[in-house]
Amino acid sequence: MHLIRLLTKRSRLCYALITILASGFLPALAQGKFTLSGTLKDQSSGETLIGATVFVRETKSGASTNAYGFYSLTLAAGTYQVEYTYMGFEKVEKQIVLDKDVQANIDLPTVSNNLEEVRIVDDRDALGTKSVEMSVNKLDIRTIKKLPALLGEVDIVKSLQFLPGVSQVGEGSSGFNVRGGSVGQNLVLLDEAPMFNSSHMLGFFSVFNPDAVKDVKLYKGAIPSQYGGRLSSVLDVRLKEGNMKKYEVEGGLGLIFSRVAVQGPLKKDQGSFIFAARRSYADVLAGPFLDSGFGLNFYDFTLKTNYKLNAKNHIYLSGFLGRDNMGLSDAAGINWGNRSGTLRWNSVINSKLFFNLSGIFSNYDFNLETEQDAQNNYSWKSQITNYVIKPDFSYFINENSELKFGLEGSYYQFDPSTTKSVSNGETTDNSQEQKNGLEMAAYLNHRLKIGPKLEVQYGLRFSYFNYMGAGTAYTYNDTIPGRRRSVVAQQRYESGESIQTYQNLEPRISAKYQINESSSVKTSYSRTAQYVHFISNTIGSNPLNIWTPSSNNLKPVVGDQLTLGYFKDIGETGTYEVSAEAFYRTSANEVDYISGAEVLANEFLEGDLLSGKGRAYGLELYFQKKKGDFTGWVSYTLSRSELQVNGINNGDWYAARFDQTHNLKIVGSYAFNKKWSATTDFTYTTGTPTTYPNQRYVSQGQLIPFNSTNSRNSTRITPYHRLDLSLRMEGKSLKRNGKPRKMTDYWVFSAYNVYARQNAFSVFFSQSNGPVGDIQRPLQAEANRLSIIGTVIPSVSYNFKF
Repeated sequence: MHLIRLLTKRSRLCYALITILASGFLPALAQGKFTLSGTLKDQSSGETLIGATVFVRETKSGASTNAYGFYSLTLAAGTYQVEYTYMGFEKVEKQIVLDKDVQANIDLPTVSNNLEEVRIVDDRDALGTKSVEMSVNKLDIRTIKKLPALLGEVDIVKSLQFLPGVSQVGEGSSGFNVRGGSVGQNLVLLDEAPMFNSSHMLGFFSVFNPDAVKDVKLYKGAIPSQYGGRLSSVLDVRLKEGNMKKYEVEGGLGLIFSRVAVQGPLKKDQGSFIFAARRSYADVLAGPFLDSGFGLNFYDFTLKTNYKLNAKNHIYLSGFLGRDNMGLSDAAGINWGNRSGTLRWNSVINSKLFFNLSGIFSNYDFNLETEQDAQNNYSWKSQITNYVIKPDFSYFINENSELKFGLEGSYYQFDPSTTKSVSNGETTDNSQEQKNGLEMAAYLNHRLKIGPKLEVQYGLRFSYFNYMGAGTAYTYNDTIPGRRRSVVAQQRYESGESIQTYQNLEPRISAKYQINESSSVKTSYSRTAQYVHFISNTIGSNPLNIWTPSSNNLKPVVGDQLTLGYFKDIGETGTYEVSAEAFYRTSANEVDYISGAEVLANEFLEGDLLSGKGRAYGLELYFQKKKGDFTGWVSYTLSRSELQVNGINNGDWYAARFDQTHNLKIVGSYAFNKKWSATTDFTYTTGTPTTYPNQRYVSQGQLIPFNSTNSRNSTRITPYHRLDLSLRMEGKSLKRNGKPRKMTDYWVFSAYNVYARQNAFSVFFSQSNGPVGDIQRPLQAEANRLSIIGTVIPSVSYNFKF
């Protein structure tokens, strides 16, 4: 209730602003115009189709379905041939007599041969040359499932890394980096719920179960104004609703984990559900070969259900629960995990106005525990909890104009450290205070087609953040740049009392000029603001990283990105696609750390943080063959990501630790026949920046290397490259009597890191063996290279559906 009162109080101005702006875009329709609207669904399951295309032949105009399968077109009275298309489905054509408002709900049948084409992006009208959207990739689940994967397990986040502008610092690091941004600058959404750690097993797998995922869309730039709160990108993952026609079971058995998903109708054609579960068993299989108590496993559960109240109202409920457990010994262990839930209500207010209201909960926590006995133990827990309310509206003015507007209220609770230790029966509590933040936003987004060649999409997001009590605000001293700051004053604030507020206007605009039927030029500008900060001073994020809010000492990160691109379809049916995008992004208030910063369980963390400027720029090239027996794509990114922080690197620009100058990805898939297909991928990236010592000294017989120049990330580890292969064998489709089998299945045989490349994750220095002070054999240091995976890993998995 407290959140609702605050949202209502501070949103009046935002509502007024939206009303004023919207009034300019909602003119009365001319007489003689009517609206064609409806919902597109999968004929076999009743699942709504996101991004399906509706095309009117006579006017050569159209629309795409929204995230709930709804579309709306306003046209002059008349008779029209309307085409409904979606990748992997047969085209449906309807003759529509538009002499009044018409509702046309269409069920699309799936194509009979799924091997006919493999794509990683949708129809070119939806995301290619003819769409105003740019810097956007839409992943098809069927394509993802064909990619070679570690231990044969399909993974959505790993698949993202084959797209231009997307990278990772190496095996064993969680998350992904987009256009020179850090892992914490990506907004990762699972059915609108933010995921604060999207990885399982220290980054080898993601939290997304592919059997439950319906749609994956990544915004790398030109982020629409309905999204906010992160600087670099938005990964929007939508879950399946469940089959409304019949019950289905699908899953897989692999070397490291197994999975199963069950879906079916609650009431036929009115409600459905899907429940998916995974559990790894590497700890069980490896147990006999490991030290006592050591092991690593994970499990997760994904659930979604929906119910159609009537023709215009629909409710959805989805949830996720996942956990990783890592035993370090019999007496010590770490566990971490996500919980989320989303309750949504859709309403088709009329043929032109669509409404969605979402209530969202998300939590991420980790626990570190050691226990020698009842008299001697230690526990440490940290977590972040997020509550979100989002009312959104879509107004379909006509076939050339669409307006979206809405509000968002997000309340954060940060628990940086709940720490208790027991020593000889005496308990010590070193827990830190909870921190609280309220983020609110109002947004407006308008898509407008100006003539046959020019289309624009522009919007404005107003965001507001309130860092508030109960809590203590610290004031730190000024010191030599790059040195730890000390507390010189502190002030206590009561519950709900404002400590520090920030606000930002975030304009967004994209434009597309259609050169001809097959090529276009696009440009975009966007400003984004991020009020929560991901704290990690390691080369790759790990489960013990924490989140902290903007405060009186820590300002929000604000970024501006400008993008220019050229897009070209080759061939009459768009068999080939070519694109080139150049981007340039600047940012203020980027967070970095003093040397030797203590980021864990540190009450005075802000004294170890530094703030500076960032810049990232580059060129992304992409070539794809979409159709035929042989399909695939090549992506190449040439880029730089740099920081400038007073107190680091003598005030000069230096490479961010996730900077990669060259990033080359090649993917190829060949269908030998309906039974056998093969896929291969190759990756090459520039080595991760690092800091090497330039001097050393000896203390008590120990050699200690150090860097005396204050440089940071001035050298790089060796380049990363890897080749993977997979072979897929489809199961029998017919019984012996010639009738179709109810069950479909397939086997995947794969090899990860085929030529056993020992890619360096990091390089560190240590003392080599030898006596101290021996003139003939002076003390030596040696470089040590850590490789997470240094050999070929073969695997096999069995997948089924019935």
